[in-house]
Formats: sequence, C-alpha cells, structure tokens
Amino acid sequence: MKIVAIAASRIPSDTANSIQVMKACQALVQLGHDLRLIVPANPDSHPPSTLHGLRSSVSGLRSLIPRLPSDEITSLYGLQTAFPIEWLSSFDRRLFTWQAVQRACALKPDLLYTWSVHSSVFGLLAHLPVIFEIHIQPSGWFGPSWHRAFGRLHGRKRLASITRALVDVLQDQFDVRLAPHEIVIAPNGVDLERFTSLPDPVTARRQLNLTESPTVMCTGHLYAGRGVELFLDLARRIPSAQFVWVGGRPQDVEQWRAKASSPNVIFTGFIPNRDLPFYQSAADVLLMPYARSIFGSSGSADSAAVASPMKMFEYMAAERAILTSDLPVIREVLNESNAVFCPPDDAAAWQVALEGLLSYAPRRLMFAKQARLVVENYTWLARARKLLDGLF
Repeated sequence: MKIVAIAASRIPSDTANSIQVMKACQALVQLGHDLRLIVPANPDSHPPSTLHGLRSSVSGLRSLIPRLPSDEITSLYGLQTAFPIEWLSSFDRRLFTWQAVQRACALKPDLLYTWSVHSSVFGLLAHLPVIFEIHIQPSGWFGPSWHRAFGRLHGRKRLASITRALVDVLQDQFDVRLAPHEIVIAPNGVDLERFTSLPDPVTARRQLNLTESPTVMCTGHLYAGRGVELFLDLARRIPSAQFVWVGGRPQDVEQWRAKASSPNVIFTGFIPNRDLPFYQSAADVLLMPYARSIFGSSGSADSAAVASPMKMFEYMAAERAILTSDLPVIREVLNESNAVFCPPDDAAAWQVALEGLLSYAPRRLMFAKQARLVVENYTWLARARKLLDGLF
C-alpha cells in the first residue's frame, strides 16, 4: 500500500513527538508498505550535510526529498529501516497542513496518515482515506471545532488514540463523536529487538563508567512535570544509591545540575535513542516520577491525564523494575504485578518504595520479568498492524 504521512514535527530533533513519528513510520515500512513522510522545512531542522537529495517544485513551493541519512537520523532515532522524507517549504506552519495534503494528493496515495487534525480534515475533503493519530486533547479557540469536523465528515477514516482516556476526553469534554469502528486505541510501542542481549546492571555500569552503587535512573527530557524535583529529593534521602538522569537539553541540564546538592546525582545530557537501551540496562530501578501535570516541549499542554509515555515501554523491554507515579492513564498498561506505584506528591512514600526495591533483588526481578512479558504486546509493528486492520 502507498502511504503518505504528514507530521508537523521538526525532523530531525530531540523531541518525543518527532521520535514517535519516526518509529510509527518505520513500523509501517517494515510491514511492507511504501511510505513517504512529509514534514515542514526549517533552517534549523536538518543539518546541511544531510540535504543531498532530489529537489522538486510543488505548487510553487520548493521541497526537498533526500534519502534517509544513514548516520545522523538513524542514530538519533534508533532506526533500522530507511524511508524517504520530504521537507516541504511553507510560509506558515498552519498553511503547511493544507499544502502537505496538496502534495499528498499529487502522489496519489492509498492512505493519508497524519498527526495533524487540520491535515486529516483536508484529507477527508480531498476524498483520501485518513488515519488521524492523536496524542493530546484539543486546545485553542478552534482546535475543538477541527476535531469535531474530523468526526462528522464522511469518508474512510480512523482515529488512532494513544490512550482510552484521551478518547473519553474527546467525547465527554469536546463532543467529538466517531463510530466505534472508526476508533483504535493504540498506545506507543517499542522495538524489542533493540533490547535483546543487554548486559546485567553491574556490567553496563562498568562500561558506562558509572560507579557500582545501586542505580536509580530516569530517561527523557527535563520539562515541567517530569519529576526532576522528586528525583533530586530521593537522591538526598537515599545517599547510598546513585541517581542518573539520561537526557535533557543543555540549558535544562545545566540548570538542574546547579540545583543538585547531592554528590550521588548524574545528569548525562542528551543521548541518541540508539543508545538508550544500554543506559537503561545499567539501572536497578527505572523511575517515572511524573507530577499530576505533565508538559511537553511547548510547555502549553498538560498531558498527565491522557499520556502514553514511550519510556514506559522501553523500561518494560529493558527488564528492570519500574517505580512510577500512580496516574490513572499509566494503569492502562501497568498494574501491581509489573510495577510499583506511588502518589505523585508523596516523597516519603517514594522513599519507602524505592528503598524496598533496592534492598530486595528477587522482588525487582519479579516485577521486571512480568513487565517484559506484557510489553510483547506493545511493539511498534503490532501497533501498526492494529491501526490498519480492517480499514480496507
């Protein structure tokens, strides 16, 4: 099947949404589909050295269609399969969503796959079959209207929501209505093959030049609501363990390093997605210390009630014990048999739970093995099959 995917994400970048786009596209290609991804061109969004592709003119626009760079992007996103990306020039990011659909129509796809509600509506109006993948509730004055329009327009379509909670929010708070067969709950996923043959924690720590102390780790950005304050509080409370935060932009890392008063705290800064499994294997316990409000790179949308964190599936695949904030949406995947839950705002409870895990290896192993069994159902490939099943 010929698929054109449209995303407003900057490619390449270190944002979680761009990683998710690339993983979802790769899975569709690995299933044997012919996919091209269209994203906005931006002077800062791709290194000049990688832009050695075919230039073409589309409705007066200049667009660039390079081969997938074999080193820079594949390393950044941890990819194993290449697919073409088109950087489409536009005067405005909102205008891009319409121009990208114009470009897609010229390519005559069998399916339009998009993360943009605007492109999903334009695609249906152009009589294309559409999958609209949604990660966050509508925002702004007109956001809800666009989502309702997608629900009401006729055509072959599917809403791919990362959580059941998000579908409930769409229906109950925004009156977005679709037929049951037009909705698929599709949590994020993981490439399990990247988590095979990982070393034991002690070996991994030695190779990463970490100390041999019990290790507590969190991976991801340092945005508001990600639990950095709690992470540092736990490091002060448990000085016998080392606390490692993998990821974060330079300015954020510098800020939090300055606030870390404990010598047992390490901020590694950004690590390419390709190398994350090895880092995660160095942990005895992996943390998801989310606050009750979680914000992304834009800082404008609270996703705590609807999120499906990619790190959760990576943690499960890494086969390490998981200690997580007790948010209802997390329980769509995890439960008491494969993770330990704590109230987001109760540092004392986190300390007790973490000390309990660090002190008893068999309990850690029990949670880790159960999580590894469950995550077999959450691969990117299984997710892609589910999204396409019965659409045609």
